[in-house]
Amino acid sequence: MTLTRILYAEDEPDIQAVAKLALEMVGGFQVLICGTGIEALEKVKDFAPDLILLDVMMPGMDGPTTLQRLRADPATAAIPVIFLTAKVQPSEVARFQALGALDVIAKPFDPMTLAAQVRQVWGRAHA
Repeated sequence: MTLTRILYAEDEPDIQAVAKLALEMVGGFQVLICGTGIEALEKVKDFAPDLILLDVMMPGMDGPTTLQRLRADPATAAIPVIFLTAKVQPSEVARFQALGALDVIAKPFDPMTLAAQVRQVWGRAHA
């Protein structure tokens, strides 16, 4: 399975812009940015991403809740998810993985290496 389409739920406009640029220009991915977890849930089926990136802290519905909703729907249950967050203590990473996330990428991330980090996690999951 090839990784081409990424949906990223992130509420900060600056981070949205940097991530979209990094993933599209450096990574060559097709990226759909959603400003909230609710918007991600509304758009995920039409966009049909290969991978979902979720911010942990978002207004309205946080990343972990969004992941639980994705997992509860048979149409989106199998889409791999990576959290992007500043909360990268081992206990927090373990909690996110217990919820079903592939991994956690630390924020702030390096725009030049973000696509490579995403590919690395994807590769480990599909090895």
